[in-house]
Amino acid sequence: MSAPSTVPRVRRIVSGGQTGVDRAALDTAIAFQIEHGGWCPQDRRAEDGRIPDCYDLTETNSPSYPVRTRQNILDSDGTLILHLGQLDRGSELTWQLAEEYGKPYQVTDLISGDRPEPALHWIATHGIEVLNVAGPRESSHPGIGRLAAHFLRQLVRKLDNAAP
Repeated sequence: MSAPSTVPRVRRIVSGGQTGVDRAALDTAIAFQIEHGGWCPQDRRAEDGRIPDCYDLTETNSPSYPVRTRQNILDSDGTLILHLGQLDRGSELTWQLAEEYGKPYQVTDLISGDRPEPALHWIATHGIEVLNVAGPRESSHPGIGRLAAHFLRQLVRKLDNAAP
């Protein structure tokens, strides 16, 4: 099945607020003036301390990362998992939960290149308007935030969202 001729505008980007891919997604949304949000652990917990208040996130009632991962999957139309090489535990859990809940997902290895066209096709095919973006934290893959931000900016530009 081919993708629709028009690509929907992603109207909201959600993520869990962790360093690395999550923050790259939220920062990209802010830069392109796309609504952003999502669920984060209780007390805005992240590896670098408290998630900054500039991110419009809702705290779960649990400090557990899997709780927010599940909620972000459920509250989105589909999940884009960005990674480097083998999936880490958190990304693998994200993939498993998306499968379990029958939610569309796309796994993109940034080592293989940073071309956004496969993700663009996936978004169009599934009519994704609320996009959950997930992937490794910065400490487990140094530089992943920068790579993810570059990829996501390219993707958003191709989605016909206004450039900053």
